[in-house]
Amino acid sequence: MFNTEAINQTSQLRLPETLLQMSNGTFVTQSIYVAAKLGIADLLKDGAKSSDELANLTSVDAQSLYRMLRALSSIGIFAESNNRQFQLTRLGECLQTDTPGSMRAFAIILGEPWFWQVCGSLLNSVKTGKNAFENVFGMEPFPYLVQHPERAQILSEAINAFTLSIIPALLASYDFSASGKIVDVGGGQGTLIAEILKANPTMKGILFDQLTVAQGAKHFIEAKGVAERCEIVGGNFLEFVPSGGDAYILKHILHTCDDESALTILKNCHQAIAENGKLIVFEAVIPPANKPSLSKWFDLHILLMGDGRERTESEYRELLAAAGFTVRKVVATQAPVDVIEAVKI
Repeated sequence: MFNTEAINQTSQLRLPETLLQMSNGTFVTQSIYVAAKLGIADLLKDGAKSSDELANLTSVDAQSLYRMLRALSSIGIFAESNNRQFQLTRLGECLQTDTPGSMRAFAIILGEPWFWQVCGSLLNSVKTGKNAFENVFGMEPFPYLVQHPERAQILSEAINAFTLSIIPALLASYDFSASGKIVDVGGGQGTLIAEILKANPTMKGILFDQLTVAQGAKHFIEAKGVAERCEIVGGNFLEFVPSGGDAYILKHILHTCDDESALTILKNCHQAIAENGKLIVFEAVIPPANKPSLSKWFDLHILLMGDGRERTESEYRELLAAAGFTVRKVVATQAPVDVIEAVKI
């Protein structure tokens, strides 16, 4: 994230250089992508290797790989020592495949040619207000990913990895223990609800998502050891939400929707939730004015990919009120996500 205060204090002579560095973000993204695709971080997990060794292991040109690793070392992802030796930094460890907080899958998604085709249409989205994905591929993201299962798989891995990375912050910032039965609406593979149930041994849960997604979550839930306490229900949250819970979770669901669809989901939750129950929304709430926030960049991703948007706190309060909820509290976490707790009016 750019430090706007530091930029404002930059001398006038250096401002063009600062802007040039920002504009070169293209090369940062692509270099991280290439390192992720080649599995460089995995190759370095047991110790330093030379760029020649890494080139041999990955079947790429040694000099070109060295030049890229040198650039990535300049921003702290790797560290170069004598004789073109490279080793992992703590930041670079996030590119490992099987490590807590792994961002490898996300780095791959953000660098893939198909994603860059969409990014290249940002100007069209700004001009028309319509998502770029349909403009580029002639269809919405979901049917496109059905036709390209290998891309859907890496996207699923990226979402699951991101969820795993933020769960410790969510559990530290919000107490779920008062709930007897929790319903994860649009819970995907069950990453979040499994961790909540593991942290609360007496709690029961329902994982609710589209039938094919929910069925795919069965093995994950079993592997996490919570299958006996977690019912899996298939369905469309635009049509209904299963009843029976005293707390309902919406994690990164509302930001994918326009206001009309978001309101439909919230009304379905309102109908299903008990009178003394609560709704827990996990979203990246946009802060006011010029405050730096990933949420403002996430919002551009959504502009490109669909019809939803990130929202401010006041926008969430208005949306929830229209569905019959009142916001009880908004809790910031150490992750790029906030917790909004709401109850029935």
